[in-house]
Amino acid sequence: MAVTIGIIGLAKSGRTTIFNAATRSNAATGSYSQSSSANVGIVKVPDARLTPLEEMFHPKKLTPAEIKYFDVGASLKGGTKDSSFSGELLTQLQNVDALLNVIRAFEDTAIPLPAGGLNAERDLTTMNAELIFSDLTIIEKRLNRIGSQMKGAKPPERAALEREKELMARIKEAMEKDIPARDIELDEEEAKILSGYQFLSSKPVLMVINIGEDDLPKAAEMEAELNGRYGGKNYRVIVMCGKLEAELINMDEAEAAEFRSSYGLKETGLDRTIRASYELLDLISFFTVGPDEVRAWTITRGTIAQKAAGKIHSDIERGFIRAEIVHVNDLLAAGSLAEVRKRGQLRLEGKTYLVQDGDTANFLFNV
Repeated sequence: MAVTIGIIGLAKSGRTTIFNAATRSNAATGSYSQSSSANVGIVKVPDARLTPLEEMFHPKKLTPAEIKYFDVGASLKGGTKDSSFSGELLTQLQNVDALLNVIRAFEDTAIPLPAGGLNAERDLTTMNAELIFSDLTIIEKRLNRIGSQMKGAKPPERAALEREKELMARIKEAMEKDIPARDIELDEEEAKILSGYQFLSSKPVLMVINIGEDDLPKAAEMEAELNGRYGGKNYRVIVMCGKLEAELINMDEAEAAEFRSSYGLKETGLDRTIRASYELLDLISFFTVGPDEVRAWTITRGTIAQKAAGKIHSDIERGFIRAEIVHVNDLLAAGSLAEVRKRGQLRLEGKTYLVQDGDTANFLFNV
């Protein structure tokens, strides 16, 4: 399955423009009203290792990893806790892997400035409050339900409900102090309980500072400074000019590259967004290779071989015996799997082997 990113942002932030730049789409922009519909774009993850693998195996099919972006089509009103995401929008966002929060830092006479002018820190606080408010609504409902369930619960069930109630109360107290779920320390059992709620404020956040063309010369400096302030385990910041990137996707590739170079930009907005998303979620890629298909698979760093096999099919995970592993660099240097075997570079690994970025894997299984 593709990695999924939900794009959010306040009114007039350029949220859909960033979506277009990230997905090479042409979704309509300029509407700032609430909407429960989402623009959806699926992009192939660039990976320079796929081309030589394709040349080696000449597969019938080449399948890069994918990222699916949802532009949720919602602008928030005001900066207080008096509004919340709609139920339909909440459903769309609950299952994404991360959120991409677009923050306006550009001036455009055609697009009115928000009340109080440009203020990235204020907009971050506003969105954080909206996410937390949505989660608090869920917590309130769950606490009420726990109260009802405890009335007729048997002792073992009652104990579990008591533990959940205590956790919900602690999370609620933290959120009421504007602390998002992603910043609350949890033990393994608590994290497992909380994962079932898919709180929006628990999602890692990629903050995209949407600047104007005049600010491009200082974009790198701005990005470094903002990551120093806001970056962390569950946060990344990138700075880009959404308007420029959206225009470049409609140009000839060579012309766009030349134009981008004139601004000192070394990669596309799409590539930067994907790279930052992978870093934020601590993702890596492994490959399966052969004459039928060469394919990149996305997993979280630290995934064991048996779980990685499950990305391909649940039967492979269930009947896992062992994995034949060779790193893509060794495979390409050898020139073929036969030569890899001859050189003794094909390793047999068990269930708990930690799959590395760039591994090619052949999983042996029996069900």
